[in-house]
Amino acid sequence: MNTHPYLRAYMAGSAVPTMMLLVVLSGFLIARYTFQIPIPIERAIVFPMALIPNIFGLWNMFYLWMRPRHHLPIGFHGAILPFLIAPLGFLLATCSGFLATTSIGLVWFHEIVIPYAVLAGIFSLALIAYYLVWKYLVGFFNQVLGIS
Repeated sequence: MNTHPYLRAYMAGSAVPTMMLLVVLSGFLIARYTFQIPIPIERAIVFPMALIPNIFGLWNMFYLWMRPRHHLPIGFHGAILPFLIAPLGFLLATCSGFLATTSIGLVWFHEIVIPYAVLAGIFSLALIAYYLVWKYLVGFFNQVLGIS
């Protein structure tokens, strides 16, 4: 019987960010409508909703494919992903016109300035979060689906 391990790996990988998008969308809605922060939701949420679950699923398929060749713990494998997602998101945001670079930091939606030092801290926290998410959540789903 063909058990389709790559399909199961894709499903396990894409499940976590799909659930997290509800939290992210709720945060955007609260920021936009409660605190009146001028964030155009329709432009800001397209990248995460369209690409992140697919990237997670493909990255988990890559982990499954790579596992017999080079064994890297799943947490470290997941911590590599922000190094791919961040430049892709930066490129997409700058091409879309809602992110600009200045000498003091990034300007988001021509309103919000994020200094580079804060950006480095956020990226460090993202690395830690991705490590933990991949180690515990994606690893759990991989185990439940029998591909770990």
